[in-house]
Amino acid sequence: MKRAPALLISIVVFALFAAFFIYPAGMIVKQAFEGKDGFTLEFVSAILRNPIYREGLWNSFTLGLASTLAAIAIAFPLALIGHRYNFAGKNALSVLVLAPMILPPFVGAVGVKQMLGVNGALNAGLIHLGLMDPAMPFDWLAEGRFIGIVAMIALNLYPILYMNIAAALSNLDPAMEQAAENLGCPPWKRFFRITLPLAMPGVFAGASIVFIWAFTELGVPLVFDYSRTASVQIYDGIKGLDKNPIPYALTTILLIVAAAVFALSKFVIGRSPLGTAPRPKSRSNATRIGGWKALACAMCYLAVFLLAALPHLGVILLSFSERWYGTVIPDELTARHYLEALGSGLVVPSIQNSLLYAGCATLLALTIGIGVAWVVVRSDLKSRNLLDAVVMLPLAVPGLVMAFGYLALSQDGKPFHFLVGENGSPFLLLVIAYAIRRLPYIVRSAVAGLQQSNPMLEEAARSLGASSARTLRRISLPLIGANLAAGAILAFAFAMLEVSDSLILAQQTQHFPITKAIFTLLSTLGNGTELAAALGVWAMVFLSIAIMGAAILAGKRGGLFKV
Repeated sequence: MKRAPALLISIVVFALFAAFFIYPAGMIVKQAFEGKDGFTLEFVSAILRNPIYREGLWNSFTLGLASTLAAIAIAFPLALIGHRYNFAGKNALSVLVLAPMILPPFVGAVGVKQMLGVNGALNAGLIHLGLMDPAMPFDWLAEGRFIGIVAMIALNLYPILYMNIAAALSNLDPAMEQAAENLGCPPWKRFFRITLPLAMPGVFAGASIVFIWAFTELGVPLVFDYSRTASVQIYDGIKGLDKNPIPYALTTILLIVAAAVFALSKFVIGRSPLGTAPRPKSRSNATRIGGWKALACAMCYLAVFLLAALPHLGVILLSFSERWYGTVIPDELTARHYLEALGSGLVVPSIQNSLLYAGCATLLALTIGIGVAWVVVRSDLKSRNLLDAVVMLPLAVPGLVMAFGYLALSQDGKPFHFLVGENGSPFLLLVIAYAIRRLPYIVRSAVAGLQQSNPMLEEAARSLGASSARTLRRISLPLIGANLAAGAILAFAFAMLEVSDSLILAQQTQHFPITKAIFTLLSTLGNGTELAAALGVWAMVFLSIAIMGAAILAGKRGGLFKV
């Protein structure tokens, strides 16, 4: 690739990230430390002195830590079993354990609330078995709300850890474990002295993302009415942005903690032996097992799937329920909620809005992502590694932080106000926010495709007189088309179901995306909860099809995120 186009692409991408990523985050930090007389720590110290805000920060931190540990406890054994053994049904079960990815956690919380309420399915089952006094049912949500939120987040996010740990284990050199075994090292000692230390890059890479996500999670605490978290306190403080500096300071603290966690994970990964060890010449062969051992391994996978599927089951049952009160399953079933949901004046426009927002964001991310991948793989610029690192930063910065920054900058008289339509439409804000947040999916898929394609075909085309643009259009893009399609499908699907940006940036009913419509329906009297569940099922079906399509397309080129 010629240096001039590569340099131009790099400059444009750096400028876009400076304007729409670094500047919003920097503005939040500036507002948090800027007083009437210049730099001040007054606002941050006010948060640390206030017991309510301290409690919110502590609750958010413990939610993040507990959710991460719970996700590791679920994901690591599964990844290790899959790495060590081959058994009947392993491939199908490996796909099933990724099921939580098809439902936003705050939608699943709706089904869990129905199951764990005073008159919910769990208490009804315990009463039926004679294990609970009907006159004194236990309020699981009041007594175990924190545990419920941790469980919801962990069951939704453990696939991130599972995939990272599985990738790390697949890259281990089997010769090291075989040498330890030959020297008489017992299995448990080999695990703690060899396997676990070498797998830590995958653990830390996944754990940092899970912690940041859980630490700043907004949807699940809102649905569970758990207001004492920093994310909910920021959400509640949106209305007074012009007069109240506290939300800026609180958001800055979240950003600092998230950045510190991400930096720590990078430090640990950088010091890992895998960072300097040569790539293994052979892959470890999983042991083929049968009988009770195979059944035990399959049951581990199946148990996690069934547990993770409970929120999905709750949402599905709720969407079909005509009456569900004090029974294990609904007393009466109906399909009318689906028709009412699609005929609702709130739901149909929200679907149209989400299709428009997510579609435009995906096209924008695809355009930027192709250029970035081309520079990273095909150019010799010294700054290409920095460019690759910069476009990955949205994975480390919480969506709540960026959404809050966009909202603050789009107020009257602020630099981003021109992005708000005449009727208050957040179209441009949401398109940019979605595109920046989902750009890593496109870049990683495009980079994988270019690394797997033969550059000699492109060189041959250029030697025959084809321009760089014609070579890209006729040779390169067709070769990586499956990878681009897979990344675009994932980016589009997750943009459709984005939570933080949607809840914060869409303020008027006519501009609501799907997730904001679901959240609004939950507080609607009558059958609002059932309509929200029906819309959640539609979203679940849509995301399932998208993920399967992405997996099929990626499989044609060796995998979407091949390590």
